[in-house]
Amino acid sequence: MPESIIPQSTILQPDIGTLALLRTHIGSEIFVSDWVLMSQSRINQFAEATGDFQWIHVDVARAKKESPFGCTIAHGFLTLSLLGKFYQDNFELPFCEMGINYGLNKVRFTNPVRVDSRVRGRFLLSSVADIPGGIQIVLTATIEIEGDAKPACIAESVVRQYFTKT
Repeated sequence: MPESIIPQSTILQPDIGTLALLRTHIGSEIFVSDWVLMSQSRINQFAEATGDFQWIHVDVARAKKESPFGCTIAHGFLTLSLLGKFYQDNFELPFCEMGINYGLNKVRFTNPVRVDSRVRGRFLLSSVADIPGGIQIVLTATIEIEGDAKPACIAESVVRQYFTKT
């Protein structure tokens, strides 16, 4: 099967079945998510959920006429919120039973995501530190826009994973 047909998330997934193996991947890209369509419906649902109805996101006619982008764009926080989906779909540690979003060290929105663009995440394992009952992982996430050399977002995401109780 040609690589272009294989979902990207299956290509780079390293063997991370143990904590020792996970640590060997510090400094390496550990997964690339599948592409996600940033549709107007998704943008509108995010606006509804957050109360952020700025016209650049939800007013298609006005954005087409007045926006420097010629169309609506996704909220930066919508783009960032996809990290949770990307983790859920691609990052499972079999020796842990629960993971939580612990925060972000740094976030930059470097390029707007135009409506009907596709985005995906590339995740580099930056660090693994011990915490009581688990580990704290820092992942550098780069959210790419299909066909665009400049990413939409670069973020240092901090995740805490708690070991499976035996």
